[in-house]
Amino acid sequence: MSILPIVLPLFFAILTLLFWNHLQVQKALSLVGSLVLAGVSLFILARVLRDGIQVLQIGNWPAPFGISIVIDLFSAIMLAITGVLALATCLYSQAQINLPRARFGFYPLFFFLLVGVNGAFTTGDLFNLYVWFEVMLMSSFVLIALGGERAQVEGAVKYVILNLLSSVLFLSAIGLLYNLAGSLNLAELAQRLPGIQPYGQVTVVSVLFIIAFGIKSAIFPLFFWLPASYHTPPITITALFSGLLTKVGIYSLMRVFTLLFTQDAGFTHTILLVLACLTMVIGVFGAAAQTDFRRLLSFHIISQIGYLLLALGLFSPLALAAGIYFMLHVILAKTALFLVSGLVNQISGSYDLKQLGGLYARNPAISLMFLLPALSLAGLPPLSGFFAKLALIIAGFELRQYLVIGVGLFVSFFTLYSMTKVWNEAFWKENKTSTPAQARPPVVSAWMWAPTLGLVILSTAVGLLAEPIFRVCQSAAMTLMDTSAYVAAVLGSLP
Repeated sequence: MSILPIVLPLFFAILTLLFWNHLQVQKALSLVGSLVLAGVSLFILARVLRDGIQVLQIGNWPAPFGISIVIDLFSAIMLAITGVLALATCLYSQAQINLPRARFGFYPLFFFLLVGVNGAFTTGDLFNLYVWFEVMLMSSFVLIALGGERAQVEGAVKYVILNLLSSVLFLSAIGLLYNLAGSLNLAELAQRLPGIQPYGQVTVVSVLFIIAFGIKSAIFPLFFWLPASYHTPPITITALFSGLLTKVGIYSLMRVFTLLFTQDAGFTHTILLVLACLTMVIGVFGAAAQTDFRRLLSFHIISQIGYLLLALGLFSPLALAAGIYFMLHVILAKTALFLVSGLVNQISGSYDLKQLGGLYARNPAISLMFLLPALSLAGLPPLSGFFAKLALIIAGFELRQYLVIGVGLFVSFFTLYSMTKVWNEAFWKENKTSTPAQARPPVVSAWMWAPTLGLVILSTAVGLLAEPIFRVCQSAAMTLMDTSAYVAAVLGSLP
C-alpha cells in the first residue's frame, strides 16, 4: 500500500502515453487515475492514523542499505491533500486545457509530476529525494512551456535555471553530508549526525540545504523565478504548481530541520526566522503592487511560504502543528483562488484588474467563491487562515518572539489590503467598458466551477472543523519533534 502513491500516477502516466492520439481516452483515464489516487491517499491517511508509521523496504533490503519508503502522519497528510488537489485540477482541466496543449502531453506530464511530488513526500533517504525533485523539475518545466508562447518560454527559462542551481546545491550538500556521516538514509543520519565533531561541519552543510530547498520554496532572496513564471501557463497548471511545488520544498525543509539538523538550532533556526520575516514582507509588498490577478496571487504564494518557514523557525510542538495546519489551509485556499481567477478570465476575457469590474452583479456565486478563500488567506475568523495564524501567534508568544509576531500581523493586514483591492477592482466596481453583449453572463463549464466550489467548501470546512483537524496536526508535530518513533520504524530499533 505504501508504494501506491508513486506507482499509481506512474501507471496512469504510461497509460495515457499509450493513448497519445486518443485525447478523449486520455481525459477519461486522467479522471479515473486522479480519483483512484485521491481515494488511496485518503485511505493511507486513515491507516497511518490507526496503525502508525508505515514503512516499506524495497526488495526486502533492510535500511539503511536499501530504498526506504516511509509514511508518517506528516507525509500521510501531504499525500492526502495532494490527492484531493490532483482530482480538483484534473476536473478543471477537462474544460480549461485547450486542444493543442492536450495533444502535446498535458495528461502524461500531469501524472509524472504527481509521481515526483508523492515520491518526495514518501522517500526515506536524501538521494531519492533528489531524484524525485528532478522528476518534478522535468515535468514542471515542460508543463510551464507547454504551448510555446513567448511569455511561457521566458518564464520557463527563469524557472529552470534557478531550479537547476538549486539541484546542484542540493546534490553538493548530499555529497558533503555523505562524506561526514557515511549514509544518506534519513533515520540513520538522525542517529549519526549528533555525534559528529566538530559539529560546525554539519551546520555548514545545513546552510546549504537551506539555500537549496529555499530556492525550490521561493523564499527570500531567490524567489523572483516564481512570479516571473507562474502566471504564464494555463491557470490549471498554475493552480497545480501553486498548491504543490513550493510546498514540497517546505516539506523537505521541515523534514530535515526536525529530523537531522537540530543540534545547532539556535543558529540554523534563527536564520530560518529571519528569512521567514523577509519572505513574508517582500511577498505581500509585491502582491500589493500588482494589477494582474495571477501575478498578485503568485506573490501571495511567497508571502504565505514565509508563514510556513516561520513555523519551522519557531521550532516548538505548537509551532510545527500550526505550520502543518497552515499548510492545509494555504494549499486549499490558494488553489481555489487561482481557479477562481480562471473563472473570472472565462467570464471577462482578462486577468487585468483594471479591465475587470461588475462581477458581483453579474455572477454573485463566483464572487462568493473568491471571497471565502480570500478572507481566509487574510486570516479572518472563523476561516482556516485565522486559526492557523492564531496558533502561530500563540507559539511565538510562548517563545517570546515578539518581533516575528509583529511582522506576521503586519503581513496579514497587507494581505487583507490586497484581497480587498481585488474585490473592489474585479467584483465590486462598475465595469464601464462592457458592452450589452459582454454584460450577458457567459456559460461557465461545470468542469471548471464544480472543482472550484469543492475546494472553497473544503477550505471553509478546515476552518469550521479546526479543533479535530488541529489535533491531528498536533500528533504529526509530535512525531516530528520526537524522532525516536521514525527511527525505530525505519531501522527496527530505538536510537
